[in-house]
Amino acid sequence: MLRRVTEARLPPVPETWTSQQCAEAWGVKTPTWLGYVSRGQAPPPLPGPQKRWDPDAVRDFPRPGAGRSRSAASPEVLGLLDDMAEVTTRIDELQARQRELARAGKAAGAEVRAMARALGVSPQTVYGWLEN
Repeated sequence: MLRRVTEARLPPVPETWTSQQCAEAWGVKTPTWLGYVSRGQAPPPLPGPQKRWDPDAVRDFPRPGAGRSRSAASPEVLGLLDDMAEVTTRIDELQARQRELARAGKAAGAEVRAMARALGVSPQTVYGWLEN
């Protein structure tokens, strides 16, 4: 006589994720996720014939790339990142000043080639600034 196996007697099946689910959790496309795995930049799949991952391992793994959290960054690294942002702001301000000077040069009758040499840019760049 066959006994019916009830669900209550079955051991719970732990949740696992497919590569697509892992990619969605990290906010990347599936091929990107698989690239991370192949380079050791993501947790390895669980043992077995199908590639499946432990969701907790995926969530807890330090993610590479632009989306990586700064929470583990040292004070030195955070200081460098602040310096980089400050330099970028100054560069943007200097580039805006270059455009102002080019417009003033044009109004004063300066030649584009002379302005380009003085500003350290190509004549095409100066022409582009003057069109806007």
